[in-house]
Amino acid sequence: MERTKRLWAAVLALILLAGCAPRRTEPLPYPEPAASEPGKTIAYVPLDDRPDNVERVEYLAESLGYALAMPEEVLYRTALDHQPKNFDSLQRGEPWSLSTWVLEQEAAGCNRYILSLDQLHSGGLVSSRSMTGDEMELPGGGTVSASQLLENLLAKLAEDPNNVVWLLDSVMRLAPTVGYEGGTLEAYNALRDYGSQPREALEHLTLVNVCLGYRYGTEGQLLPEPESSPELLDSYLAARERKLGLSDEVQRILAQPGYESFRLLIGIDDSSLEDCIQKNEIAFLRHGLRTGEDGKQWDWLLSGVDDLAFKAVARLYLDETGWTGARTTVTYLGGAEDRPACEYDFQPLTEIMEEHLAFFDLREADTAELQILVLTQPEDPDQMNAYRKHLIEALRDYRKAQRPAILIDASNGTYGTAVYEALTRDTELGYLTAYSGMLDMAIVTGTALSHGAARYAVLRNEENTDAMDRAWARTLADSVLKDFCYKGVVRNNLLSYIRNDLGGDANNFWFPELDREDLLRRLEEGMKKETAAAIKNLERSRLITSLEPYAEKSWGGIALENYRFPWDRAFEIGMDIRLGEFQ
Repeated sequence: MERTKRLWAAVLALILLAGCAPRRTEPLPYPEPAASEPGKTIAYVPLDDRPDNVERVEYLAESLGYALAMPEEVLYRTALDHQPKNFDSLQRGEPWSLSTWVLEQEAAGCNRYILSLDQLHSGGLVSSRSMTGDEMELPGGGTVSASQLLENLLAKLAEDPNNVVWLLDSVMRLAPTVGYEGGTLEAYNALRDYGSQPREALEHLTLVNVCLGYRYGTEGQLLPEPESSPELLDSYLAARERKLGLSDEVQRILAQPGYESFRLLIGIDDSSLEDCIQKNEIAFLRHGLRTGEDGKQWDWLLSGVDDLAFKAVARLYLDETGWTGARTTVTYLGGAEDRPACEYDFQPLTEIMEEHLAFFDLREADTAELQILVLTQPEDPDQMNAYRKHLIEALRDYRKAQRPAILIDASNGTYGTAVYEALTRDTELGYLTAYSGMLDMAIVTGTALSHGAARYAVLRNEENTDAMDRAWARTLADSVLKDFCYKGVVRNNLLSYIRNDLGGDANNFWFPELDREDLLRRLEEGMKKETAAAIKNLERSRLITSLEPYAEKSWGGIALENYRFPWDRAFEIGMDIRLGEFQ
């Protein structure tokens, strides 16, 4: 009898791993009809035109039943040096036209907004790191003040008490962008080193004091200037001062009566473990964060910038649906959670996790339905195989127990492709509630928890439709296939080809000008080969569609097409994902 039980248990485990309905359904044409209900539209001004700020935000919004309205791409696109410009003259977005677009959405009756402030005052994240003046040229001639433009826009949106407005801001990273407005790698390294130098912690935090402290170290000594022209440093510090001044202005506006339905989410861009130039900026901005009379936090300052829109979309949904939080069990594997996951993080991994868990009202508990599994860098490199084995075992246990699971890969590539191969071979990837990896930990954490908390809430609310399930599946497939296949293998092959065979720049295909059709062809061929196993895994997977009562569906077929390099560089790619019918 015991032997029979064990045999049936083994059979059940195989069924769960292989999927109960392995029949592949043919992918449908893309794009599919929107998953949203009438009136559930979010007017969204993206940080820029990279996939994390455009299509992946669309997927997440649609998985929560929203439609995302965005302005024309030319109004928020970033162009690197030597690339085709917007309107034949701009390398950045156009704040005046974007503000006009937002007001058009308001006039049309929209009442949900997610607005990237770096775009609205500087034309995008990259431009915000180099702009030094407050006046901007208008499309038809003349100038406008960035601060006045923002104040007028926010005041107009505040007139409607039904509006819910999420404002996304950032703490400027330690150095401006290479390949934008003439920025060189030498200048980037020099300025990042200057910005990384420890500063004295100010007791009297004012905008003036913080900016005056940029040039001084922990003992009040004047820091040595980079070995370059003084104008370079002056421009860098002027851009920081402008950026911080605009953030201060927004906090001043929101502190006034009438802005109670506005939420401010500030992200800390690439940072350093040292008490760097950001230290007093962060402390200054924290002082201006608002809390409601009920003690609930209205504004947040968290690590990570490229995940800001994910966090805002997810939190907007949670607030609208009366989310009261949930218990979760967090398990770290690898033993390095007590330190920063990479050189661009300024906090230990556990602190970044704790702050993001609080943002989503997730409370750690020894026993919980929602599981979060975090793979860290290996504390002991000789135990890498053991860490991988424990990871696989944990995921299989969650699958068997029918528990929703979020997987965060915070290993920063230290396991190579072995961990992706093991996950593809030995687990059911399509069962995951969310996955993220292959970037600095701040962004990885915000991305995974945004998608995971939102999906868990949808299942708890029992309001998901087939269209919402399919949009969610795209968010998961996009993360898995780009991390496992593109970033893990194909990108490295492209980097080698561009640098070694072509003598080109993988960060800009226009200088020197490369054969972009050839690069796109190599991308398609590489992805076709490298995604085959992961796609097969997803196609035989099942996804959770209900928690009470528990229910699952089989994934349909998956087809990838319309590959693209959004910034004509190898760092990231875009692609369309077609799915078959779920069964």
